[in-house]
Amino acid sequence: MGRSHYQKKIKLSKANKQTRWAPVWVVLKKFGKGKKVHPSAVTHVKRHWRRTKLKIKPRHQRKQHLG
Repeated sequence: MGRSHYQKKIKLSKANKQTRWAPVWVVLKKFGKGKKVHPSAVTHVKRHWRRTKLKIKPRHQRKQHLG
């Protein structure tokens, strides 16, 4: 596991924080008491494993065949 792999992990964890569901009280505060809304409606980024991918490129690595 090289250094570039570690950088990818950091980016993945940061992206995961943006997709967390909001707590129930935030939904009540934003939409009101009578509105039934899913907590995922308040998340910053909506992501799905099939629909949208994270475009994370690996950092520049030394070519293996050059030694």
